[in-house]
Amino acid sequence: MTSRNPRDSRLHLVRTPSPRAERRTEAERGRTRGPLRAPGAIGKARARRPAPPPPEGTPAPAELARMARGGLAGAVRAARWAESALRPGVGTPAPATVTSPPQATGALSDAAAEQAAAELEVTVHQLRADWDAARLAGLVEVHGDSVRAGWRLRAWDRDDAAVLRGWVALFDAWSLVHPAPAELPPAAVAETVEAVPQLLSFLQLSAGPVPVPQLLDLLDQRVRELRTERCEIPLGPQEEPQDPAPPLPELLDWALRALAAVGALTYADAQATLTPLGSWAVWVKLEQICVAAQSPAGHIEQAAEDMLRGCARLRPNAARAEYRAWLAARDVGSAVTELLDAARGDDALLRGLAFEALRVVGAPAEPDVRAVVAEPSLRPYALLWLAEHEGTDPEDVHLVLTREESTWLWVDTAAAVADHGEAELLVRHLDSAPQPTVPALLDEVRAVGHPRTVQVLVALAAAHPDPALAKAVRRAAFQVHTGGV
Repeated sequence: MTSRNPRDSRLHLVRTPSPRAERRTEAERGRTRGPLRAPGAIGKARARRPAPPPPEGTPAPAELARMARGGLAGAVRAARWAESALRPGVGTPAPATVTSPPQATGALSDAAAEQAAAELEVTVHQLRADWDAARLAGLVEVHGDSVRAGWRLRAWDRDDAAVLRGWVALFDAWSLVHPAPAELPPAAVAETVEAVPQLLSFLQLSAGPVPVPQLLDLLDQRVRELRTERCEIPLGPQEEPQDPAPPLPELLDWALRALAAVGALTYADAQATLTPLGSWAVWVKLEQICVAAQSPAGHIEQAAEDMLRGCARLRPNAARAEYRAWLAARDVGSAVTELLDAARGDDALLRGLAFEALRVVGAPAEPDVRAVVAEPSLRPYALLWLAEHEGTDPEDVHLVLTREESTWLWVDTAAAVADHGEAELLVRHLDSAPQPTVPALLDEVRAVGHPRTVQVLVALAAAHPDPALAKAVRRAAFQVHTGGV
């Protein structure tokens, strides 16, 4: 299927440095920025329904951002202190005997915590809580033994959307802000974390205080449903039940206190009430789920690979909305694993889309992305993801790749275009190659060892209007196929 307007392609290519690319117009560059940014060169983008307004009484975004800034004021102070005191080469470093770098877990050392508490005039306990909130909200990024400001901290005073995204990131991590007591069974804690979204939805629909006994009944019902869903019939006689009854009152108390700690609700007098911020966040997540569930594609119940294939038909903003809805309905850890498994497949388009979805996940995906850097097929995508996550300028992000990695990524992207795109788009992709000339490109493409090299060169030769160039590309494809030079 071709587009009547060649410039209307929704398949965006990997942008790599090229002398020929530098000669293109700025408009041409705009069509080829970013590695497979939510592409979709086949089918038509579905019509977007107008965004419904939030529930009546929801404060304006500026007021919500003001509330979020107030709730995270301590985290911002801790983040700004850490950036100046712990980041090498920034500000005036404190003596090494006083300030120690963050530990491998991202927690401050005792010496650093004591120094920060003294300078900020708070207790060490409060300082550690603020530091944890700063990390979870994306205000700081810990890399080894150094700290750098997250992009949200740099935009904190001027960008309300960045503030709200930071608060939602903290809200999503509520179970880490206030960890469950050690005496609670880990399996029961996991069940409670999975059941909390339903409790929050009920609180949001109630639009007022809800008695704890009512929430306890709802938690009990949801936990029973979860156990029924995963129930397996045991073989042979069973003397004791495999899943003892969880201590629901203690679990609910912990969950409500943790949600109160992030500012999502108030919890007092045996009642819980969502704050305006909490009510708005729950509404946003419910709306994301409804958008996916009511869409013609209906991605929310699908596996990662099927969801990504569905998103290939959407424009970038619509695809990102689908990613958010899909992620909102899943545990982050399992969702990241599923996305990386999809990226390991044979379809290069899914590889690029999977990392676009991982960009929506953000910081929680960092350990898993770092773990796949050693895998050849994922390495270029992972390095670009990590560079963007660490705040590298978008214009310079490609510099983290070697020439060989850039060439491999060029071939992988070309494979996606050949499988799902248009002939003209494949020809345009030639301009984004890291090599200055076509002969140099063909030499390095032959050497890079991408499994789709032959198919890509054959498709490029068939699509290119220049007979001489097409002949050279076909010759290169034949040489790769036969093992020649």
